[in-house]
Amino acid sequence: MRLRESVTTEKPSAFFRRSLNEGIFPLAGVWGATAHHAQLAEAAGFTHFGISGSSSSMHLLGLPDAGLITATEIIENARRICQAVSIPVIVDCDTGFGNAMNVIRTVDAVIRTGAASMFIEDQVSPKRCGFVKGKELIPLDEAVGKFRAACDVRDQMDRDFVVQARTDARGAVGGGMDEVLRRGEAYLNAGVDVLYVEALQSREEIRTLREAFPEAWLKVTTQALQPPLSTKEFEEFRLCTVGVHITTAGAIAMFDHLRDYRERGIDAQNDHVARFRGHPLAGFGTFDLVGFPKISELESRYLSEDTLNRYEQSMGLYDPRDRAQASR
Repeated sequence: MRLRESVTTEKPSAFFRRSLNEGIFPLAGVWGATAHHAQLAEAAGFTHFGISGSSSSMHLLGLPDAGLITATEIIENARRICQAVSIPVIVDCDTGFGNAMNVIRTVDAVIRTGAASMFIEDQVSPKRCGFVKGKELIPLDEAVGKFRAACDVRDQMDRDFVVQARTDARGAVGGGMDEVLRRGEAYLNAGVDVLYVEALQSREEIRTLREAFPEAWLKVTTQALQPPLSTKEFEEFRLCTVGVHITTAGAIAMFDHLRDYRERGIDAQNDHVARFRGHPLAGFGTFDLVGFPKISELESRYLSEDTLNRYEQSMGLYDPRDRAQASR
């Protein structure tokens, strides 16, 4: 049930592919785990939202990103998120949850959620978070078969859907840049739209990747680089997307507030409310974000006059019909 109006009549996958084709890089997105995270990204004006497998495992299960989350949990979460926002959604599908046969079903299910894109990686199962030591790779021919299967499902169901191939070859056992380049060429030849390379260690390695695949849509993780890559450098390397992990910022802010509340009690909460009074998400601003005003509009359209009259006889701090009062 989508309570926010779509900003475009264009299909999310078509919009995302067109944005990549226009090549005004990087496309700025947000990575998170929940429908609420996606709504925050859309409200802040970002072009897309990515469902992080690591964040999903953390927020939905309270577990580490070690191959413990299931296809059912990822796909159901993706369905909820796609229904909550109109911006394109990218789904982290780990290893595809099996071999090429399982990948066929995974891609089919993800496309049916309304997502615009997905990626799978070439790790063994159970996988590990890309930032964690201990990663191992499946054989190249097995990985190519999985990506070919994913692309065939894309072509049959939604040619605009963007298939991304992630390789962990740089940091995995027996890996290195030579293996990154070997696998990157094979995956692009298999028909994937985006080559996503994990754990590159230097700007020179990014440059080597770009020189090897001058026309490809490339995505890389850059957390190992010091100093961090700037927006200008993202543009110069023509890296197609960049995204902030909103869950880290949120966890720090919530933890700090809870620690302050634990030490000072209700005074900490009172100070917090006063400090953020007038903020778009303060007070009951989040009620607006998730769609309470739309519920009120639908009630006025479909509920009986008697029911609406009883509405006026109740009390509440928040009235969905008064948009100006939400953040007071």
